[in-house]
Amino acid sequence: MKKKELKNIAGLTLIEILIGLVISTLMMAAIFTTYQVVNNSYSQVTDRAKISRSGRDIVSMLMRDIRLAGFKYYLGVNDDDIAISDPLSFKGGTVKHVQESHDPLIIVKDKLGYSTNKEEDENGPTNSSHDLCCDRIHIVYGDYDGSDIDQKYKKYRITYYAEPRGEECDDTDDDDSNDCDSTNRYYGVYKTKESWEETDSNPGSWIVSGCAECYTGELIRDHLVDMEFIPYNIDGRAIIPPPHPNKDSRVDLYNIRSVDVRLTFRSKKEFFRYRAKKDSPRLVKGIGNRTREFTDRFLRDSVVVTVHTRNIGL
Repeated sequence: MKKKELKNIAGLTLIEILIGLVISTLMMAAIFTTYQVVNNSYSQVTDRAKISRSGRDIVSMLMRDIRLAGFKYYLGVNDDDIAISDPLSFKGGTVKHVQESHDPLIIVKDKLGYSTNKEEDENGPTNSSHDLCCDRIHIVYGDYDGSDIDQKYKKYRITYYAEPRGEECDDTDDDDSNDCDSTNRYYGVYKTKESWEETDSNPGSWIVSGCAECYTGELIRDHLVDMEFIPYNIDGRAIIPPPHPNKDSRVDLYNIRSVDVRLTFRSKKEFFRYRAKKDSPRLVKGIGNRTREFTDRFLRDSVVVTVHTRNIGL
């Protein structure tokens, strides 16, 4: 090949190749950064949607059960046009414990855990100074089961309560990673269903064993931050403190016309890029006077709904 022809061959110099590599690297970095931003935004939207969906699912269950509170199965009317109802008796008068009560709706404030055994429940651990979660609610209603030979008329009690699921926090350390806003402070929502047995040989008791549709300690949802119930009377005024079977306010148990429900859940993964400052924390507001502060990087979102009772006080 002649020397003149070699001069006409096109090619890239080393400097041009290096410039091309630098430009390609910058473009790849820009694309990767854009992908990270979009992916993080998508993850945040997904996490927020999951929290909202979790709250709505449990709220739907609570709405259904609260509306059943106080329901008594009616058979219709007899020949004298008198309404006939189920023959199961309800314990009246003042009782000492919710285990002895048949009241349609009982709210226990700031109480973790629940045991179907009265002694275990009475002597169970109380909330520590940091356990601000959660309220507990007991719902009693009647039903009918034509397939049950021994006791066709049923009475059920459903209890929603919270149990700790994460590790206990430690606020004795100055390290921000170990304070009471740590990633491990969350709870689970549990549900127990009991049935009232009343036969010739059994004068009556709340049971779980021997009841096919009953269960105890069923985990409904994890990563709960707070669960709050506030009852309201016929005038729309909050009943504070909530009425209890063993108190003078027992009469108000049959004046409950609606219940405000708040469920607050926490994201499973860290949501924010930075921790909040202690002098400017992130707030989770309660219905009543239970606003809490957090400085960690987790997202918390609340679902609040008002449920009207349909069978109490009728």
